[in-house]
Formats: sequence, structure tokens, C-alpha cells
Amino acid sequence: MKVLSRLLIILSICCAQVANAQTAKIVAPGDNLVVEGVPAIPASIAESVGRYTEFRAASLSSWHPTKREMLISTRFGDTAQVHHVKFPGGDRRQLTFFPERIGGASFQPKKGDFFIFNKDIGGGEFFQLYRYNVNDGNVTLLTDGT
Repeated sequence: MKVLSRLLIILSICCAQVANAQTAKIVAPGDNLVVEGVPAIPASIAESVGRYTEFRAASLSSWHPTKREMLISTRFGDTAQVHHVKFPGGDRRQLTFFPERIGGASFQPKKGDFFIFNKDIGGGEFFQLYRYNVNDGNVTLLTDGT
């Protein structure tokens, strides 16, 4: 009887390990795709190449009218925001922190005390103009869209 119970325990452990091996995490395509003859891709491979799938680009938005400074548009999170670069080769400092993408930032052409940018709300593509005061960081809505 003891031998039979030990065999049952060993058998159940082996079955559990086989089940765990078969349920290894894989990358599965969506239900809308028909995949035939393509081997399963382990999730570990997808995780290791993940760093190559997220990249950032920066674009010049505006030169300061009197200083060697610029505004650039780039993203650290999910959306592009306005960043300030004070000197060539300098670090960028994020100025805007909105959940929506910021577009078209442009310094005031005489002194550069503020810049104008546009953004929409909630992805509605109903863009409005805003004024960002460089001295205190206050943002003022310039157009109301009506």
C-alpha cells in the first residue's frame, strides 16, 4: 500500500511538471489572424527584443530669438511634449506634461518670453492654441474653438 501511494505521488508530480512545461508563456497572435506553419514564439524572446521596439525621435520646434536655445518635441512617456534645450549639447528639460500630444511650439519672435503651441483634448483632433509663459510655466488657452 505504501508503495502504491508513493507511486501515485510521484506520478502526480510528474504530470504537474509536464503540464507546467506545456503552458510556458508564448506570444500568441490575435484571434483575427490565421497562423499556419509558424512555430510558437516564447515570451522570453519577445521580452528580450522589447527594448528595440520602443524608440524616440526628437524634432526641432523653434529657435529662441535672442539666445542659443531651442524648443524640441520628443517623448519620454506615451505622447510628444515640448522640451527646452539651453545650450548646444545640453540636457533637455520637459516643459509640458499633458496626456495629449503637443504640436507646433514656437517662441515669441522678439524676446522669447513665451511660446505658442497647439494641442487637442482627448484625441478629438480639435486643436486649440495655448500660450506657455517661460518665466513661470503658466499655460493660457488662447482659442476656445467656438
